[in-house]
Amino acid sequence: MTTKTGILLVNLGTPAAPTPAGVRAFLRQFLQDPRVVELPRLLWVPLLNLAILPLRAPRVAKLYQQIWTEQGSPLMAISQRQRAALEQELKREGVDVPVVLAMTYGKPSLSDGWQALKAQGVNRVILLPLYPQYSASTTAAVFDGWADVMRGERHLPVMRLIRDYHNHPEYIQALAMSVRRQWEQQGQGEHLLMSFHGIPQRCEDEGDPYGHQCRRTAVLLAEALELAPEQWSASFQSRFGKQEWLKPYTDVTIAQLAEQGIKRLDVICPAFSADCLETLEEIQVENRAVFTEAGGEQFHYIPALNSDQAHIRMMVSLICRELA
Repeated sequence: MTTKTGILLVNLGTPAAPTPAGVRAFLRQFLQDPRVVELPRLLWVPLLNLAILPLRAPRVAKLYQQIWTEQGSPLMAISQRQRAALEQELKREGVDVPVVLAMTYGKPSLSDGWQALKAQGVNRVILLPLYPQYSASTTAAVFDGWADVMRGERHLPVMRLIRDYHNHPEYIQALAMSVRRQWEQQGQGEHLLMSFHGIPQRCEDEGDPYGHQCRRTAVLLAEALELAPEQWSASFQSRFGKQEWLKPYTDVTIAQLAEQGIKRLDVICPAFSADCLETLEEIQVENRAVFTEAGGEQFHYIPALNSDQAHIRMMVSLICRELA
């Protein structure tokens, strides 16, 4: 049998609409995943459906409404551009393989992605989760979702999972180029904060490498930018619930930097491959307000790599390594 390879590009997902109903459906699927919330199902599922979602969905829907565009969800629109750019760039390299987009939660689902590849005769899949740093709550959730899809297949395709790329030289260089481009256009701030999505501290204590990989990414980016220790720091955002998460917390760090006299702050979110609610609203709106209220003056968010050419080229390198 002839081998035909396909690429499945995966991100977390997004509500189909910025409405309470749309957000509730998305959050239900997301927060019911045992990889995301590691609580006993008999305790968590009723609490989620009866208390958390009725309160949280309308509030989160209002936040999505602030960032929604004519193209829909920013994450979805950017992911679609990434998919098209990656397929085109692979062709320029002489690698003519289909690239299909899928989301762990929402649509297009992992099942939708596999069916699209299968219809094209693909029997070897390279799975590329767009999470630079590995976590059980993200990359492993993709693997679990893929395994669920494969339970319905008698003839399994060959599968390769790109587990993480937190220290890949081209990833670090792409981040550094985006920071330098921002500095050329807006001027360099007094401090660069690298804000990563957080996970519960307990997860790291039990062996999840995510926090270590985030810190390693931060060090490598600081080195690439030739920053002195006092010119940068790393923090963790988006905590949920009352348990302790990875520290330092982004909002607390931003307030402290302003209180220490930093008037101009640059913020980049290296764990996000595409701009989304957590960057466009949580960082650009909420944490900007934290900075100014604490005495800061100029707050500059450096966009995610999105469909930047250097980002796409990095993906090509990851895929070609798996094809070799």
